[in-house]
Amino acid sequence: MRKISPILLLLVATAIVSSAQRSIPGRQSSEMDVEHTKWIDGVMRSILTIKPGATRKDLLTIFTEEGGISSRTHRKYVYKQCPYIKVDVEFAPIGKQDQPFIEMPEYKVITISRPYLEYGIFD
Repeated sequence: MRKISPILLLLVATAIVSSAQRSIPGRQSSEMDVEHTKWIDGVMRSILTIKPGATRKDLLTIFTEEGGISSRTHRKYVYKQCPYIKVDVEFAPIGKQDQPFIEMPEYKVITISRPYLEYGIFD
């Protein structure tokens, strides 16, 4: 019977352990994951710039209006770079109260929801 070299045995064991670790979900970090994480970090940072007190005009630099039911004081917005990232925003209307359907750029954000994911609404 032929004797196996300890070095060869160590190399085979290392290859098996290394291969097993790569197949465990969540244990592998690829360049694509790093790039996605960086992109999401940038998205979150840009969304966090919109706070209560910001104007609708400020909001529209990052978001665009979503379809569906809305009013001049409440609307859903979609992140411009990805149509699945959304926020719900409530506004304090200012100016003429006799035009209930006109949304003005000067309206102030009262609340903005946390960003969430949702398929598009088209109407």
